[in-house]
Amino acid sequence: MSGVIVTHASPPTFHSTETWKHLHDALNLQLPLRNIHWKSPALHSSRPVIRTIQELYINFVSLDTLRDDQTSQIPTTVLDKPLLNLYFVQCEDIEVYRTNVRKQIKGWHNSVTQRRNQEWVIVYLVRPDLRTGDRKFFQKSSVLDKLKADFNSDKRDRQVLQLGWYASSLNVNPAVWAELLTKVKDGLLSAFESSIAHREEEVRRSETQMSMPGWNFCTFFILKESIAMSFEGMHLYEDALGQYNELENIFLQVLREKNLPWFGSFITPGPKDDSMALLSPDKKPYRDLILANTISVFDFRIYLLLRQCILLNKLSKFVEICRKSLTFLGTFGRRLRDTEATLPEYFIESWIFSSALSVVEQIESWAAASRTDSFDSSRLFAAKGELLELARNQLDVLGVVAGHLPHKPPFNSYVPPKSPPTRPSHGRTASRINKYQIMLAIGDKDAFYDLYCTTSNRAIDMYVKAGRRKFALKLHGSIAAMDAYRGRLTSALTIFGSLPAHYAPHMWTSLESFMLCRAINVHKSLNKPHNREWIYMLLDFFKAYIPDTNRELSPLDQDGLSSLSTLVNHVVTSAKELDSDLIHSDDYIISIRPLKNTRTQADVSFLDVVVINHLPCDIDVDRVSVTLVGQGTERLQFASEVQRLTSGEMRLTLLCHTSSSGAFFVESSGIHISRLHLQQSYKPGVPKRVSEGPNIVHFSKNTQALDVDICQPAKICIGAPPQLAFTIRAGVHGVVQATVRLSVPQGITLHHRQAFLNSGACASATIDTNETSFTVRDVPERTQVLVTVPHSVASRHHAMKVEARVTYRTNEDPLVEHTCWKSKSVVISLPISVNVEDFFRGARSLFSHISKFTISATTHQHIRIKHVDLQGPVGGLEGVTISSCRPCLSAATVTPETSAKYLFSITSDKGPVTESLYLVISYQLLREEVETFIKQSVKKVASEFDVCLEDLSRRIIEHLESGAGWIPLYHSTGSLLIPSSLDVNNKFGPSFDSLQRLLSDGQHQGSASWREIRLPVDVPKVLVAAGIEIMVTPGAKRQANGLPVIFAGQPVFATLTIKISLHWNDDTKSSYRMRFDVEEMVSDWLICGRKRADFTAYNGQLLSMPLTLIALRHGELTMPNVIVHALPSTTTLGTVVPSVDVCQVHGANKLLILPRGGRNTFMVGMGHDCT
Repeated sequence: MSGVIVTHASPPTFHSTETWKHLHDALNLQLPLRNIHWKSPALHSSRPVIRTIQELYINFVSLDTLRDDQTSQIPTTVLDKPLLNLYFVQCEDIEVYRTNVRKQIKGWHNSVTQRRNQEWVIVYLVRPDLRTGDRKFFQKSSVLDKLKADFNSDKRDRQVLQLGWYASSLNVNPAVWAELLTKVKDGLLSAFESSIAHREEEVRRSETQMSMPGWNFCTFFILKESIAMSFEGMHLYEDALGQYNELENIFLQVLREKNLPWFGSFITPGPKDDSMALLSPDKKPYRDLILANTISVFDFRIYLLLRQCILLNKLSKFVEICRKSLTFLGTFGRRLRDTEATLPEYFIESWIFSSALSVVEQIESWAAASRTDSFDSSRLFAAKGELLELARNQLDVLGVVAGHLPHKPPFNSYVPPKSPPTRPSHGRTASRINKYQIMLAIGDKDAFYDLYCTTSNRAIDMYVKAGRRKFALKLHGSIAAMDAYRGRLTSALTIFGSLPAHYAPHMWTSLESFMLCRAINVHKSLNKPHNREWIYMLLDFFKAYIPDTNRELSPLDQDGLSSLSTLVNHVVTSAKELDSDLIHSDDYIISIRPLKNTRTQADVSFLDVVVINHLPCDIDVDRVSVTLVGQGTERLQFASEVQRLTSGEMRLTLLCHTSSSGAFFVESSGIHISRLHLQQSYKPGVPKRVSEGPNIVHFSKNTQALDVDICQPAKICIGAPPQLAFTIRAGVHGVVQATVRLSVPQGITLHHRQAFLNSGACASATIDTNETSFTVRDVPERTQVLVTVPHSVASRHHAMKVEARVTYRTNEDPLVEHTCWKSKSVVISLPISVNVEDFFRGARSLFSHISKFTISATTHQHIRIKHVDLQGPVGGLEGVTISSCRPCLSAATVTPETSAKYLFSITSDKGPVTESLYLVISYQLLREEVETFIKQSVKKVASEFDVCLEDLSRRIIEHLESGAGWIPLYHSTGSLLIPSSLDVNNKFGPSFDSLQRLLSDGQHQGSASWREIRLPVDVPKVLVAAGIEIMVTPGAKRQANGLPVIFAGQPVFATLTIKISLHWNDDTKSSYRMRFDVEEMVSDWLICGRKRADFTAYNGQLLSMPLTLIALRHGELTMPNVIVHALPSTTTLGTVVPSVDVCQVHGANKLLILPRGGRNTFMVGMGHDCT
């Protein structure tokens, strides 16, 4: 590989030795030079960036082999001459150096310093010998010093350097060569910079003479190109490319001035100019033509492009090569049109076609040989695709001119405007083009079509690899158009039908509508049936046609509206011939915008919509519908029969036979054309063409229509199957029949077949049940019936979401079926909890059983307790008496913070109570009570003033829900204070004032219905009931209040009494072994007597024994407790301990112990020394 020339010289005696050969070989092993950093001082202002030369090859030649040629008139590169001269010297004796060696070096030095822009370095070789002494070492140093003194100057210091010669390690130790290689790099860069600066000065001087007579652009080009080639030889490709770019700009300036006397003709077509590779450097002697001033502009531009692309290849900028070639072929091809008459027929198309393909092949060859993969492959594929498409465009021109393709889109896009379909041969040269493929394609249609498809498919493949879908699809469309022209309609229809699906996601509506229209035309030409595929094609065309503003691509005839109307009629006719429904999602052809205007009338609801026909023609339709969804599965469909939709906006009123109320989400709308249904979705995330208006539609409650409600039954019996209460309120037209279908969450089962009408319902109403629903018949107007539906246990749920769908017919029109949806979350857990405690007390032989019930709220709601009663089973219990400890004078309120307690006494003449009792609680939620109070008051005021106050009732309830400050006043007085701000804009006037007075008076006309809960209660059993009492024996001395006088430390005589009862025992045993134990109270009492003993207990036993108590302190002291428990007994089931209930009768008694009076004398020492 050629490189920068570096000469070497040495004394003749050293040059012929083996040492020099080894040294020369070792020096070559250090090459090429690497990582050379260059920055030209002369171009510092324009090139501030430091360039790095990765590798630089050196060509070592002997100085004697170079000849001093005469200066050439043709500028050459600065690398044709040596840039650095090396002299190797080895001398160990200073005397030999003085007498002989110095003269030889002097002669070499004088020779190289006379050369212009060259550097020199003297290398002094040293071979240390281990056997030599200090004397020789100092001699060597003296020779080096003498060399430096003789040849180094102030400006060229360190031009003499020492190279240590280690024969054994010279080839492997880079440190040995570091200084020499650094000096070689510096010398080469210094010489190169000075040579380039000198050559650039010549270029600038020539450039200033451009306007002077005798200036020659070709000579200037060769001079400036020598700089570019010099940069290229130094591997500075960016700088070399910059020189060619400057030459291109200068040439374009000369071309604009039409100052071209140094060129031959604009183009002199050669025999193979239209078919040869564009980037081939060997096809013509371009430099010789430039030097001879005979090169044509055509060849010069190709050569300039060639040199630029070669440098771009070395920089691995393959995309830039494609871009430059594409731009050159496009711009220069247009210039050739001006001289088309002098060129062989089809020369321009053949040249562009061949050049584009050759550039693609050359790029692929260069990229495969490239040692880097830093280029962007997708961009490269796209650039090659553009070149291939340019080649394909030439086939469009050739096909139109030769008559193989029609002179219309998409084939005539690149045909020159002034070119007729056929070209005359008058005035043309007798030569012909040389490209065989083009010649064959012009004469043979099949060959043309094959070449057209091959080239198009190559471009498509490149675009697909680059990710440029739009460009690839456009070429597919051209192939389909060619197939249609050739009569291959089936293939054309397949391609035309598949392309729109690729255009639609990218909103390429012009191309989409064009392809669909072509597909429609081909479909009609094939006389294919108007089936579903045909309808889909037409609908997709309408969708793309409406937003398409570029109608130039539309292949419709001049009367576009008439053609469009015909296609619309085809859709209507084809829809009638379908054998099943065809649903198509679309809002581009016809869109529906719901309005907020809603109203109800009896059992019918109305919804206003605006229907927008985006087509410029009318459409015949059958029906317009809108679907609304509410909570859960609630779904309403509003519809209206329509015959024709005119172009533009049209307002319609849709109706639905429903009595549902509340907020509904607009889910979808539809246009029904026979069996064709055009649907529009309003769900979030679905792209929409226009604003559809409100997504939420509100329907107010219609008091004249049927209404339903779902709740818990008013009476709940714990332990019985749970139930739901379903209320049907008939409207002004009554109900002929109403079928109810209820749905509940998974895991819960409704027993529809067991549903029944509650007592108290109207006499005419009947019910039929089955497994999935129940039907209620003959409900008069303004009447309600209550149906109870049992369901499975749902103890794991706090609330149960129930959805009801009611289909009913009214007396007004029994043939019309109405619907009513209801979705409600029914709380099935109880709002209260009950805790019970049991005691055996009383003076009636311990036959009384005391039960204490504590009622608490389980939610945040306040609960009003009207009445609590403990009842026996139906028919009562013989010998059992239940009595309340105190009567319920008023309703109690249970809150999350407070509870209510109720006591009941149970006596039994026949032992334990074996059947369950029932705790009956009558309650209602405070919210229900207040709402009933407000509604009754509003109803009364409304009847007096004949106004509708439903909205005001809702506002009052919302106001009370916002805070709890009104609750204490309501509990105390039953009054509700309503602020005047609720009457916005004084809308209600006197009726509002009357309502305020009525609510503040607190005069309830009636309360909400009270709910009832029946809880089963089991009366506990106890084997032994014991009553313990310690009675103090009265003394002689008593206080004024009659109590005995007891002093601390004074013995008190008492009697311990134990009463035993087995009345609440259902066991057959008549006695039990028991033990009593008087509890020690060491801080209060000293107890003397029998404090512990075992005894046999039997029914009615009375056990007494004396005790002596001594108070250990004064004050009020409680009596000691006595523990009584049964001893274990042995049965067939093992050892058991009988249950015992003990009552400390004296538990609340206290004795007042007085302090004992007395005198004590104490001796206190005073004034004595404590030491």
